[in-house]
Amino acid sequence: MTKHIHGGDVYKYDHCLDFSANCNPLGTPQSVKQAIIDSVENLSDYPRVGCGPLKEAIAAYEHTKKEYLICGNGAADLIFSLSRAWNPKKALLPAPTFAEYEQALVSVGCEISRYYLKEENDFCIQGDYPDILKKEKPDIIFLCNPNNPTGITIPQNLLEEILETCAMQGILMVVDECFLDFVKDPQKHTLKEKLEKYPGLFILKAFTKRYAIPGVRLGYGFCSDREVLDRMEAVTQPWNVSTMAQQAGMAALKESEYVEAGRQIIFRESAWMKEKMRQLGLTVYPSEANYIFFYGPEDLFERCVAKGILIRDCSNYPGLKKGYYRVAVKLHEQNEKLIEVLEEVQAPSDKLRSSYSV
Repeated sequence: MTKHIHGGDVYKYDHCLDFSANCNPLGTPQSVKQAIIDSVENLSDYPRVGCGPLKEAIAAYEHTKKEYLICGNGAADLIFSLSRAWNPKKALLPAPTFAEYEQALVSVGCEISRYYLKEENDFCIQGDYPDILKKEKPDIIFLCNPNNPTGITIPQNLLEEILETCAMQGILMVVDECFLDFVKDPQKHTLKEKLEKYPGLFILKAFTKRYAIPGVRLGYGFCSDREVLDRMEAVTQPWNVSTMAQQAGMAALKESEYVEAGRQIIFRESAWMKEKMRQLGLTVYPSEANYIFFYGPEDLFERCVAKGILIRDCSNYPGLKKGYYRVAVKLHEQNEKLIEVLEEVQAPSDKLRSSYSV
């Protein structure tokens, strides 16, 4: 039996307004929907192997080289194919972080070591991380920037120090930037400019969040080491990216105004939501992405579901316990509904708890 360990289970909780999955609050662009409709005419043909035109469009959008790119059936597909291709024996993962890293690594028999993120440090990686790398000597590391579920970014000077340490130690460094589009200044946080100098750097990105198309499954990765990409392609089926996904991706990359409009909504709504949540006595952390990480009553998930609101219970993340949650930043009317429900379900004793200030 397959266990669903992520947010977005709208099929089980079909009566709920979903705050458990984090996508652009504007929903799927109409041009992307139309591209998928138009692609139906090509369903009798196999998808284009190698995603040539899509790679060209991504390279232009990301201002990088087409030769550095690989496309997949969502970022998760690339995480698994990279794990199979590299076949690492030992990995170091932050805790908490995105579950797919560990799932993929364990599937190839990799030993997992954890670097636990501490609440007193806002769940942020600290300056001791490079020394931990030297001590643990992993073959591969995964870093999510901003992290999922906390929404916290890694200081750029520390990120670059980690990159240099990995290069010196021969460690493959995988940086997941899938949520980076939703921080205020993505260019200050990305490592794209380091790709050419550091062939042991692999960057993950996806269309899912930026364009609100999780049902399409389309992700991509960058790496300047052609051997890494060739090994990944060798363990991946040739038609892993559907015709519909490729057409949707090329249409989506033209939606620059849509992306910026979504970003501005998130910046405005996130600040409003955090303040309202603190007023309710919830412990709110300084998330920088399109979601908010917080601590509340241990049965808050059940209380919210009973009122038609689905939030992400984060207690199944290593390093977290019952009471930690994540909610997406959506449109104002939807966010108002979330706040109304949170206020309704909060017991008087909950509201007396002091909130966390940032």
